[in-house]
Amino acid sequence: MGNEDNRRRRSPCSCCLSVFKWIPVIFIFGVIAWSYYAYVVELCVLKTENRAAMIFMLIFYHIALVLFLWSYWQTINTPVGRVPAQWRIPDEEVNQLFRADNQETQKRILNNFARSLPVTNRTINGSVRFCEKCKIIKPDRSHHCSVCSCCVLKMDHHCPWVNNCVNFSNYKFFVLFLGYALVYCLYVAFTTIHDFIQFVQNENGLAVSEQGQPTGSGMGRFHILFLFFISIMFAISLVSLFGYHIYLVLVNRTTLEAFRAPIFNIGGPDKNGYNLGRYANFCEVFGDRWQLWFIPVFTSKGDGLYFTTSSDQFGSGTGQRYDAMGNTTSAAAAASSRLDVNHTDKLIDAIPLNNHQPHLEPDNVQSSSNSHPLIPSSPVIVNIDQKADAVPATKTATNNHVIMIGDQVVPKDPLQLNGIPSAIADDRIV
Repeated sequence: MGNEDNRRRRSPCSCCLSVFKWIPVIFIFGVIAWSYYAYVVELCVLKTENRAAMIFMLIFYHIALVLFLWSYWQTINTPVGRVPAQWRIPDEEVNQLFRADNQETQKRILNNFARSLPVTNRTINGSVRFCEKCKIIKPDRSHHCSVCSCCVLKMDHHCPWVNNCVNFSNYKFFVLFLGYALVYCLYVAFTTIHDFIQFVQNENGLAVSEQGQPTGSGMGRFHILFLFFISIMFAISLVSLFGYHIYLVLVNRTTLEAFRAPIFNIGGPDKNGYNLGRYANFCEVFGDRWQLWFIPVFTSKGDGLYFTTSSDQFGSGTGQRYDAMGNTTSAAAAASSRLDVNHTDKLIDAIPLNNHQPHLEPDNVQSSSNSHPLIPSSPVIVNIDQKADAVPATKTATNNHVIMIGDQVVPKDPLQLNGIPSAIADDRIV
């Protein structure tokens, strides 16, 4: 990331590659310049006879063009959001990391260094994300761009049409660029469709005014025809692209996260980990001031290093960040883990109680899950020494212990239930 990258950028091959990368941008600016000539000169000045209509068309055309070019320039010219220097691992620890003989040692080194950093994203094996090229701990939602040769904050993708990474710094500008480009193309298409229809109806390809005189040269009419076709073609491609990024804004997701969900330290992979609700997601990109939402100035919330998660927004308020991501597990799993720890709750949930029967329990009793098949699921067992007045014994027992089943009190042993002896031992009585 240091001198090697700088030398590579200054090499002749890298200079030629840099010039080659600007070809898509130059092409876009060339199309815009030609469309300006075709619309302003050929359509409005030379063809339109109604001056009021011409002024009306030119005013709205230039408003759309200015917003389009402004947002496009901001997307191109905004520097890439780079990771700060404090996220870089010292060379000594990098050497220890590369010399580690197993994966657990590497994970321990990375976890120790990232202990004071606000990182919660992990790799597939649970380790802190580390960039071997930049020698840094990757902040949440950041990725290494091979074209920009650096790690980019909240990287969405690298767009060749702007020759820049779409990231935290210029994502608002990129969305506005797509929106205003779509508005520009649709406006040009709708204001030139009348001339396109006239061109089709005229078998010579030359429109005639109401006075019978040609309204423009044949080449000028072809300019307007091609302007209509190109605006429609770009509008069709921009509709899907702009609609997709509006969807990503509303769910607070990047293009990379849409294809591969971020992995959280607690909760695992979750595509909706940063979803705060549509309005909050929109404000995270466009800011809280609605007056500046559609102006190409930076108003995005945050610093690109820390991002509020859905657990922070809707969590249980425990004060521990991302702990609520564990709530993505089912409630049944949480209940089973609770029962495994607290056996009292387990017994309470496992033994149904009949409300119409008296419930008497001694202090030193135990429960058995292997009851006799002839005994109902909710027996009430009473020690006659402690509850002599409460249970009217009908038979004499040798050891003064009886078992009460419903309204029937039966001696413990030996006992015949419909001719079948009971096999309840002393230590099974609760």
